[in-house]
Amino acid sequence: MSLDSPQSPAIDGAAFRIGVAAARFNPALVGGLLERLVAGLWAANVKPANLTIVRVPGSHEVPWAAHALARRGRLDCVVGLGVLIAGDTNHHEMVGESVSHALQQVALTTGVPVINGVIVVNSLAQARARCVGRINRGAEFAAATLEMAALRRRFSR
Repeated sequence: MSLDSPQSPAIDGAAFRIGVAAARFNPALVGGLLERLVAGLWAANVKPANLTIVRVPGSHEVPWAAHALARRGRLDCVVGLGVLIAGDTNHHEMVGESVSHALQQVALTTGVPVINGVIVVNSLAQARARCVGRINRGAEFAAATLEMAALRRRFSR
């Protein structure tokens, strides 16, 4: 992931309905992403009542939950959150690729934008930096969520 994130426009999210599917695996890291995402959404006036959060066992289950949320037909955007860290095998890469493709498929088949907030990294230090440290990916995911929710509303008119 690049460290050069785009500058997002200021968007009032008061009318938006957002769904989040977050993995329970790597709880401190995903929890940090979720806290930062929610803080960004609330700072943009997304109402707590308009935010639906579901938790699933791991990142591989995130696309199914994202699809279930998107199919409800009442959401402006869905976010999938998880953290995959390299181990002794390339399992994290395989799961990351699978999840990425599946989340994109959810967006394309349901018409609801899906933000891929599943972090795939080579080390715990990289994960900490992005989830609870100096690189605030949660805030970036919030900004992308707001922008795509606004775009969906614009195209739904």
